[in-house]
Amino acid sequence: MYLVKTPKFIQNLFPNYTWKIPSTHKTVYLTFDDGPIPEVTPWVLEQLAAYQAKATFFCVGDNVQKHPQVFQQVIKEGHTVGNHTYNHLKGWSTDNVPYFHNVRHCAHLVKSSLFRPPYGKMKPKQRQFLQRHYRIVMWDILSGDFDPTISNEQCLNNVMRNVEAGSIIVFHDSLKAEEKLRYVLPKVLEQLSAQGYTFEALKDEQVVDKELKTA
Repeated sequence: MYLVKTPKFIQNLFPNYTWKIPSTHKTVYLTFDDGPIPEVTPWVLEQLAAYQAKATFFCVGDNVQKHPQVFQQVIKEGHTVGNHTYNHLKGWSTDNVPYFHNVRHCAHLVKSSLFRPPYGKMKPKQRQFLQRHYRIVMWDILSGDFDPTISNEQCLNNVMRNVEAGSIIVFHDSLKAEEKLRYVLPKVLEQLSAQGYTFEALKDEQVVDKELKTA
């Protein structure tokens, strides 16, 4: 069970999370979780490049360690990256200290101020600790590309019926989501571009700080 569109009351319960980006322009923020992997991520990058679209990749540290060339390709092409733990841990079923160590392990590989908890789930103390160190990024649209019980068309509709200016949309550059992603992503890029939307990456404050220091 999951919510395609995150209700306002849930967003209001966790005001320190980033759910969407306030915008008066037709800008959306595509995000990709669980990669990078050579079977899917380079294809995603090709699709984005065709529309001059930038996105944010919430990377699993173990995948970064296994596929460093793919990770570097993401960065080289101008996208931002975020921490998604080293082993894709579910906070609700992981003790606090091991969870923090796992996040830190990923942080050594993915140097970013952005963090997204796998499954969007953390215990209160995990949340309280991590939001002091990271910008915790959630979403207002979950595509459902990981869900084998919905059709490709339903996955596309999940996005297109709910998108609005400033939406943060979740896809997955993973084997589990590959079939739906290959159907949905080109159509989302094409249809939203035709409607006048542009695609931007979320800002990584560490990158911004570095740019300021070298300016």
